Amino acid sequence: MTFTRGIGVVCGAIIDRIVRWLALSRIHPNVLTFLGLVINIWAAWLFSKGSFKWAGAVVIGAGLFDMVDGRVARATHQVTRFGGFFDSVMDRYSDLALYMGLLVYYASINRYFYIILTAIVMTGSVMISYTRSRAENAIPKCKVGFLERPERVVLIIIGALFDRMAATLWVIAVLSNLTVVHRMIYTWQECKKMEGATAPLGGAGGAACP
Repeated sequence: MTFTRGIGVVCGAIIDRIVRWLALSRIHPNVLTFLGLVINIWAAWLFSKGSFKWAGAVVIGAGLFDMVDGRVARATHQVTRFGGFFDSVMDRYSDLALYMGLLVYYASINRYFYIILTAIVMTGSVMISYTRSRAENAIPKCKVGFLERPERVVLIIIGALFDRMAATLWVIAVLSNLTVVHRMIYTWQECKKMEGATAPLGGAGGAACP
């Protein structure tokens, strides 16, 4: 067994134990999801004060709730359509809260360029989720692109803990918007395939992809 594999096994065992304990406590999975948001708001407040390392540590704690809420729902047979929707909404609020904390911090030290950069990061992060949601009204799946939420959270943690937030924001700004472009191109290609497949059956062609 490799070292990294060993770490994965140990962490998995710890998470499984936490999930079992939470399942026995009968706490509702949606409550765990909401607590994750509350903890991220705490991290946002730390970011706004410039306490980046503490904020990074708190984001790690919030990430634990992101990892266990769905598992607790499955373990307690409480998986619902609303639960998935609620989780996605709370994730968006959590993301935006962290960036708002950074906006406040950069405004307080008069770093106007980084205010704009953080705003670009916020836009890219929201658009990643929006493009997937909108695309999946037209095609079955749109999970292409590298920078989904777990990768963004990891980057924020690294930037905070190692005091490299400026470089991290550049990385997220570029990769998040590249992911959006990738999803737009992928959706266009898939729509063309679907229209081509339905054209012989419909005579005049399939419906245009929105």
